[in-house]
Amino acid sequence: MPKHGKKLTEAKKQVDRTRTYELAEAVEMVKQLAPAKFDETVETAVRLGVDPRHADQQVRGAVVLPHGTGKTRTVLVFAKGEKVKEAEVAGADYVGAEDMIAKIQGGWMDFDVAVATPDMMGQVGKIGKILGPRGLMPNPKTGTVTFDVAQAVREVKAGKISYRVDKAGNVHAPVGKVSFDDEKLIENVRTLIDALIRAKPPAAKGQYLKGVSLTSTMGPGVRINTLKLIQ
Repeated sequence: MPKHGKKLTEAKKQVDRTRTYELAEAVEMVKQLAPAKFDETVETAVRLGVDPRHADQQVRGAVVLPHGTGKTRTVLVFAKGEKVKEAEVAGADYVGAEDMIAKIQGGWMDFDVAVATPDMMGQVGKIGKILGPRGLMPNPKTGTVTFDVAQAVREVKAGKISYRVDKAGNVHAPVGKVSFDDEKLIENVRTLIDALIRAKPPAAKGQYLKGVSLTSTMGPGVRINTLKLIQ
């Protein structure tokens, strides 16, 4: 059995596991019960009524959180020609083509998001086995394969996050920091939930939004009333 720290154990005692909380109440609790001395990340976990084993029930996409995640994200752009300058002006941290691919093949991974122009994907595919398992492979569904690299970079820097349902039908996504104002966290959570609802696969039957909870990096999870959240 895993052992929990004293602070987390005490924090868990303050969460009623038999009930769900309204979003504003959950945000307040998560902030109050965050036990670490550092500025913990606040994460939303959503259980969806889909069967990820079927291709027509995959849920994947990206959304720009209105207040960002509180984390500065390092962006790598795979591009050539005039797109290199566009990416640099937009604020990309690293821009290149074959040179960057070679660096990654050599073990370099000092970036959080990768963007690529469509004409570069043939070469980027060579490192798919490296980027894919880490969730770093550029993908049109998340807006990271595009000729408008400037817009893609600006969105990532402004707080764009990617989400993807896992094998158990859950989506985990950061929605800010404990230091955020309550209203900013609330707006970020609502924005994510709205995006997930819009991304509902036509093949998904029955209840789609089965459960939503909020937690901080080191704190206990707080279950949210999904009916009130949808309303």
